[in-house]
Amino acid sequence: MIRGMWSAATGMGAQQLRLDIIANNLANVNTTGFKKSRGDFEDLVYQTTRQAGGELPGGGQVPTSMQVGLGARPIAINKIFAQGDYVHTENELDLAIEGKGFYKVLSNGTEYYTRAGSFKVDKDGAITTPNGDRLQPEFTIPTTTIYTSIDTSGKITCYGPDNRSVATGQLSLFTFPNQAGLSNVGRNLFQPTEASGEATEGKPGVDGVGTVAQGYLEVSNVNVMEEMVNMIIAQRAYELNSKAIQTADSMMERVSNLKT
Repeated sequence: MIRGMWSAATGMGAQQLRLDIIANNLANVNTTGFKKSRGDFEDLVYQTTRQAGGELPGGGQVPTSMQVGLGARPIAINKIFAQGDYVHTENELDLAIEGKGFYKVLSNGTEYYTRAGSFKVDKDGAITTPNGDRLQPEFTIPTTTIYTSIDTSGKITCYGPDNRSVATGQLSLFTFPNQAGLSNVGRNLFQPTEASGEATEGKPGVDGVGTVAQGYLEVSNVNVMEEMVNMIIAQRAYELNSKAIQTADSMMERVSNLKT
């Protein structure tokens, strides 16, 4: 009975973590470029009292084993990089990535990567994130610019008076061998790790790199209905584990109240 209580306790802990993940997904349902997370769990070690295949006294063989599991534990929280929906904003510096790839930005001297394309222009004309992190490679929009055009291949063209080109540049996207291995540092930013591999710079639309859609934003890929169903499942699983603890406690109480 003590073993069952501890096993159920690990189950409650696992479901609590699952609920934490769901809550974070729902909290970011309107976050630009947000990628939902999913928890992975595994069963713990098993206590074996009889091993399958063992020899019986009569010369036979044990057909099945006797093993009791000792609970569950989380082993990973994965980012799901499925494509989010697009919202048409008509803002010339809102850039959605259609396909694979990340923008690279520079924040306090450190390079980060993001899918959030809601860019702004700072006082120097540089393209930045809402937090002021500059897009890399840097591009400065001249003060005489009337309109900035960015095509699907990432070519930037700034037009001045009389619809003449006053500056051009090239937007780059970056891909990783294992994007699930990126470390999420918050603020819509990711950082490479040993697991993700090194970033590879590419031109939008070339060699499997995604294209750029000007005037659009990629919204969160969180499915609210899916998360609500997962929340109900996590809640019921938590209740069942707590019920198992209560039942084990009740059984122990009965044993302790036995009289000879």
